[in-house]
Amino acid sequence: MTTSAQRSGAVEVAVLGIGAIGPGLASWAQAAPLLREPAGWVRSPTVVPPPQRLPATERRRAGTVVKASIVVADEALAMAGVAASEVATVFTSSTGDPLNCHLLCEALATSERMVSPTRFTNSVHNAPAGYWHIAAGSMAPSTSLAAYDASFAAGLLEAAVQVQATQAPVLLVACDVPYPEPLHSKRPVADSFGVALLLGPTRDAPASAAWLGLACGTGEVAVTACADEAMDRLRREIPAARALPLLQALAGQVPASVVLDDVPGAVLHVQLRWPE
Repeated sequence: MTTSAQRSGAVEVAVLGIGAIGPGLASWAQAAPLLREPAGWVRSPTVVPPPQRLPATERRRAGTVVKASIVVADEALAMAGVAASEVATVFTSSTGDPLNCHLLCEALATSERMVSPTRFTNSVHNAPAGYWHIAAGSMAPSTSLAAYDASFAAGLLEAAVQVQATQAPVLLVACDVPYPEPLHSKRPVADSFGVALLLGPTRDAPASAAWLGLACGTGEVAVTACADEAMDRLRREIPAARALPLLQALAGQVPASVVLDDVPGAVLHVQLRWPE
């Protein structure tokens, strides 16, 4: 229930490209019609295809969060026709690489306490960004962050502010994957979900691009839910899937107002429109 809210600041950016993967959602191209008409969506385990940008050796070393992040990032850039090496990035994740975390804990629980260099490399939160920028041959700026269930909203705001400050495109990539037991019982994440948005300044955007107006808000404001009950359950079960109401609005190509989870006591208001 909405009672009162205060908003501060305003940032406007254009959506130049989109990538997505999740349960029953193989790509943005396949997901868009299902997001418009969720009755046709059948939930099934996420299948992450091998990211073609990574060499075979790196694909074997990389965890699911890295692979899914690169797959959706490539889809967003391909949609916009933008070269990967030229784009600054914001990578956000609540979970990071949960399996790697689990295996590190197992190794540290043994008497030898031996950790492989690959495990250690993949343990840092900016591992997806590192794999991406090395594979893309990019020396553009990159930010990696986490904000628990608000990680997507925090990443979206960070990327939009960077676009406004630099007047250049910024690639946002949000991805979360499940923990194995026993960590899953403490932090249940139902499946893997990834989304990428290539954001750019509105002045350079093509006529077909959607415009997002972002403003931070405080107060008791209801977060936007998905109208379809099954899809809203997915939204609640995976942090990165908090993007679903915004993705549904983008897929529908109609003006919309979306409120996203932010840090405790705050929300992120997103106004979606298509300029005339």
